[in-house]
Amino acid sequence: MLRDAVSTPRSYLTDTALGLGDAAPRAVPQDALLATLSVLVDGGVVVKAILVAALWAAGYGAALLARDLLRAPLAAQLVATTLTVWNPYVAERLLQGHWSLLTGYAALPWIATAALRVRRGGTSSGGNSALAPVTTADDPHSADRTGTHIRSDSFRNRAVLAGLLAAAGLTPTGALLGAIVAVTIAGGRRLAGVLVLVAAACVPWLLATAVSGVAAEPSDPAGVPAFAARAEPWLGTVGSLAGLGGIWNADAVPGSRTTPLAAVATILLLAVVAFGIRRVAAADGDPERSRARRILLVLAAAAVALPALAATPAGLGVMEWLVVHVPGAGLLRDTQKFVALAVPGYALCAAAACSVPTGAPAAAANVSVPTRGAQSADRPAPMHASSALAVLLIGILLLPLPDLGWGVGGQIRAVQYPDSWAEVAERIDGPGDIAVLPGGMFRRFPYSGTAPVLDPAPRTLPRDVLQTGALPVRGETVTGEGARAQTVENLLLAGGEAAELAQLGVGWVLVERDSPGPVGESATTLAQLNRVFDSDELRLYQVPDVAPRPAPQHRALLIGAHNLWALLLMAPLLTTLLPHISRRAAPRTPG
Repeated sequence: MLRDAVSTPRSYLTDTALGLGDAAPRAVPQDALLATLSVLVDGGVVVKAILVAALWAAGYGAALLARDLLRAPLAAQLVATTLTVWNPYVAERLLQGHWSLLTGYAALPWIATAALRVRRGGTSSGGNSALAPVTTADDPHSADRTGTHIRSDSFRNRAVLAGLLAAAGLTPTGALLGAIVAVTIAGGRRLAGVLVLVAAACVPWLLATAVSGVAAEPSDPAGVPAFAARAEPWLGTVGSLAGLGGIWNADAVPGSRTTPLAAVATILLLAVVAFGIRRVAAADGDPERSRARRILLVLAAAAVALPALAATPAGLGVMEWLVVHVPGAGLLRDTQKFVALAVPGYALCAAAACSVPTGAPAAAANVSVPTRGAQSADRPAPMHASSALAVLLIGILLLPLPDLGWGVGGQIRAVQYPDSWAEVAERIDGPGDIAVLPGGMFRRFPYSGTAPVLDPAPRTLPRDVLQTGALPVRGETVTGEGARAQTVENLLLAGGEAAELAQLGVGWVLVERDSPGPVGESATTLAQLNRVFDSDELRLYQVPDVAPRPAPQHRALLIGAHNLWALLLMAPLLTTLLPHISRRAAPRTPG
């Protein structure tokens, strides 16, 4: 439990988890996945497993990206891995509780590699690859087998890209990050097919947005300046973003970023990146690889420049107009999230900073490498790296940010829920949604630490919990989309009649007694309700005479959309297993 990160032992597939609540579906399909898996495994364990896997995948993906696009050796790959895992962006998003966004972040280098393979067509490494199939005059069936092999590779490459886009799409922002990388690198003739894969990976939250009507509601323009990138001390906005920092919440920042060490860390990080830019931007014998590297450099520059511009007075004005007049533009208001797009390019530059081509000067990277068959083709020169230089660069990246270790300085740690939460969940067995007191969406429990945390009630109770979506940011409140929830909260705080709660479809009221917050005149309303559970932490009331609300007509459709997303997520594994299953099932031909 840390700010936006709230995992619960058990969660439920409510309408809100599917994206059919009053608020925008910002945690779709994340919440539905946790609700499904927590039936089998404690939800806290699931979140930890996903987070650890994501951080590991981010580092390993950066290493593979450096190997595939630069032919970087192991020492250089480790520098790319270090930069990708050990940077302010990762630390700040962990402290803000955006574990699922980091899943999208981790997918970016993998998506870049997969999109390049899709762009190439049937083969994974281009027509001059040693892995490319060879046609010979002595084998009349060779051409047929080659065509089948290329088609099979092409399908497998698309399946892998689809699975990676689905993994990035655990949240809408992650889906958008992955889509930008996939579309820009695949591009050209493959653009239409890649867009289809992107749309399929985004189906759960796109469909939820459309059928719930949230898309037609404008976002609060107050959220634009509230979530704009923040200038860190001694760096300014551009320097903060270029150093992969600048999150809007000053409280979700490692301690080292509040000292002059932040400037030192940024200078050293940018120095490492600068040393490798020339090598990454240089043309070599493989034009597709060269193009992909340059695209990642352009994305890195845009990922710093555009959020910085959006934080200027003119940029804020443009963003405010967008969130008011363009449906769904509220997804863009936290512009610092998009700094993630800089990291693949930064990682390549870090790998190149300690690598030089073998047998050729650093400025000339073309050598002739023989391929299978009688032909040879120009390919990038192999590279070597000084292990001592790699260790030095890794130290430069690690040492100025010492508090990124051990759970970001020990701030990320497990908590123990009181047993009363599970007991309340068992008592809720009648119709109606749940209203919660105190007012607001954030809590400070004795067992959750000093930082505010999202109310765990929507994730641990078996019915929809009404939430206003209002967010306190920098001393101001950014209003949300939950109009019915706001009406119910106002009614409770004003001490309204129980009959009015029943008319609004509220069947339960949960009072979280161990968290401070506004309760107003709610005692007047609570006196009219039936108390069904009481403990030191929680008190549960049932509202009398509540008529069951009809199930949303689009629930089955949303479940189908989530199943499609899960199928896409499994697509790489399925395309790997199916050929083996087919070969085993095929009848053997005699002779």
